[in-house]
Amino acid sequence: MDLTHPITLLLPVGIAALVVWRVHSRIKRMVGRQRLSRVRPWLTVVLFPLLLALLLFASVDHPEAAGALLGGVLLGCALAWYGLRLTKFEVSPIGLFYTPNAHLGVALSLLLIGRLAYRAVQVYAAHGSFHADSGAFARSPLTLVIFGTLAGYYVAYAAGLLRWKHRVQVGGPAAAGERRS
Repeated sequence: MDLTHPITLLLPVGIAALVVWRVHSRIKRMVGRQRLSRVRPWLTVVLFPLLLALLLFASVDHPEAAGALLGGVLLGCALAWYGLRLTKFEVSPIGLFYTPNAHLGVALSLLLIGRLAYRAVQVYAAHGSFHADSGAFARSPLTLVIFGTLAGYYVAYAAGLLRWKHRVQVGGPAAAGERRS
């Protein structure tokens, strides 16, 4: 990378700033009490499996990568089940609220971000630029197991939120076993 031109350095710094901002806002949203959105859980339940299917399709010639991705998904589903058991659900006159266990979601997100940053540094150090084979980056079993864990967690957690919402709507707060605020 030629650092004599400021524009050459501006792009990576700008991308890094954007990533840090998005990570900060994502983690901030995961830490406190949240109103259950009508749209967000459905987007998660639909889009993450599509992304997982695309990654599985891309790794069809690499069974170890596909196995890592699927193993990560199973681990993520188990963590979501545990996370849902730790979640505090509330039914109030102004809506449905939940307070997720902050440690699980934040730890998984930071794990993926750390792995992606590590891989980016590896690629840059090996080639002096980020022009390496992007397919190799996406087929790394460790990266895929971490992404699969995160995706499995988000999908299963969102499905659990939708299930809780349905129980509340069908039978009321008492049937869902939740407290009314």
